[in-house]
Amino acid sequence: MAILDKINRWLVNLLALIGGVFLVAMISITCLNIFSRIFWEPIRGTFELMGYAGAIVTAFALGYTQINKGHIAVDILVGNYSRRAKKVIHLINSFLCLVFFAIAAWQIAVKANILMKTGEVTETLQIIYYPFTYAVALGCLVLALTLFTELIQALFPQKES
Repeated sequence: MAILDKINRWLVNLLALIGGVFLVAMISITCLNIFSRIFWEPIRGTFELMGYAGAIVTAFALGYTQINKGHIAVDILVGNYSRRAKKVIHLINSFLCLVFFAIAAWQIAVKANILMKTGEVTETLQIIYYPFTYAVALGCLVLALTLFTELIQALFPQKES
């Protein structure tokens, strides 16, 4: 159990770090594009680069946000339930989210396979699509792993010693 949590946290932190690098790159490209518009011509393909980088930033932040309980939760109804009912609802929700993101990762990877086989590229910069699509699948898979880890921890809580 502890090893699963350790692996999960390592993956989540690695993806968060990579996502942060992409976010800094997005900010830098945006600033460069603004200044280049003033003095010269805009940077070609900025829109494409922002789309790719935005997909990476978003997908790679999913697991990190889940571990840090940063996702939005509306508990108006659940807040008044008993402790046991809250736990059951949390388990059901975690399981459904786990299944959803595992299927999402699988289907996005299937789409990436198709993009790889067809060799589809962007219009302006001719960048291939599939590595970024695989990256989004990876982000969803790591979120599914995070949800799985949380579900196991909720089902089999460790006694503190």
